[in-house]
Amino acid sequence: MDDLKLLVPSEADVLVRELRSFQPWDMGSEEWNQHHESLEKLNMQAILDATVSQDEPIQELLVTHRKIPTLVEELIAVEMWKQKVFPVLCKLEDFMPQNTFPIYMVLHHEASIINLLETVFFHKEVCESAEDTILDLVDYCHRKLTLLVAQSGRGAPPEEEGEYSTPMKELQKEAELMEFHIALKALSVLRYITDCVDQLGHSKRTQCLYPVCFLFPDKLQQFESGYWQTVTPSQQQKLSKLDGQVWIALYNLLLSPEARARYCLTSFAKGQLLKLRAFLTDTLLDQLPNLADLQGFLDHLALTEAQPPKKDLVLEQIPEIWDRLERENEGKWQAIAKYQLQHVFSPLEQDLRLQAQRWAETYRLDVLEAVAPEQPRCAYCSAEASKRCSRCQNEWYCCRECQVKHWEKHRKACVLAAQGDRAK
Repeated sequence: MDDLKLLVPSEADVLVRELRSFQPWDMGSEEWNQHHESLEKLNMQAILDATVSQDEPIQELLVTHRKIPTLVEELIAVEMWKQKVFPVLCKLEDFMPQNTFPIYMVLHHEASIINLLETVFFHKEVCESAEDTILDLVDYCHRKLTLLVAQSGRGAPPEEEGEYSTPMKELQKEAELMEFHIALKALSVLRYITDCVDQLGHSKRTQCLYPVCFLFPDKLQQFESGYWQTVTPSQQQKLSKLDGQVWIALYNLLLSPEARARYCLTSFAKGQLLKLRAFLTDTLLDQLPNLADLQGFLDHLALTEAQPPKKDLVLEQIPEIWDRLERENEGKWQAIAKYQLQHVFSPLEQDLRLQAQRWAETYRLDVLEAVAPEQPRCAYCSAEASKRCSRCQNEWYCCRECQVKHWEKHRKACVLAAQGDRAK
């Protein structure tokens, strides 16, 4: 992997310089597709650099060229498209596209951006370079984690298997599954932001704190390395990576002197925080010894009186990207959806083949295998897989039976990918 290189430094510099944010009505356009391909290359290169623990030029370039605010605005723009335009497309009865890949790429764009931010936000200078958009990013993470908390009340996310009468319904299912993965990436980004908690304003610290307190899942299953895994009784006390992110975020937020001086611990806030004591077991403290300080803070909190709500005049910054985009596009969502239906998401067959060729060049198999978190998984049953689809070389299977069962769902993507390979 040390010799694997997707971008040379000069090419990476050009791609970072050309990054810009797109409006919701531009999503899926030809220019946007080129931008998405560039961002995917930067994302994969950043993961490769971080994996081999070498210098991380992508992170340095994003800071040098002040592109973190651009990525944050683009992240929120595509989030808004998913909430405002995609549902309209799904409800149009006369919209029956032959291939849903162009729409899927817009849905996947949000995952690509949050994944890139997760990779680079490990470095504190990236958090600082976000400037005022850090508040918009915290607000974004707050929305995602609030949805994750709401979903936890309904149990695990729906299973990937299932039959749908139309491609658009199947795409809706993929979007729901993707949203869960995005929320977990947002949790990691929020954790890295809390490493800079003393530089955050009061409103940012408050938004960070609320959703994080309620993210402790049922231990019968846990999400690890991209998959739901059943946890045996002997493993139920073992700290997972995601649980560790939550605890570190709480530690950073609650034990920061600046946060403790400004955060008003009302009776409601106190009651919610004290629920954490039930999770602070000896086994957990053995795995994260620093949490002993958090345990001491909660023990002291239990003995103190709750604070009355503060009545002082407080001037705070508020996130503005979401509100600005909503104002600019108010009443236009139906028109945007109909325009994109006709001019963006109904491509000719030859245009689709050319796009497939570009996707094949962007998503190189050697790079994808290098950045994969673990052994490939069967696309049908999620078991460890050793056999790959011989036609498109993209999907993995554990056995012939699973491949046959998954063929109806995989067929269109497989044909498109194979056409892209032949066009090269």
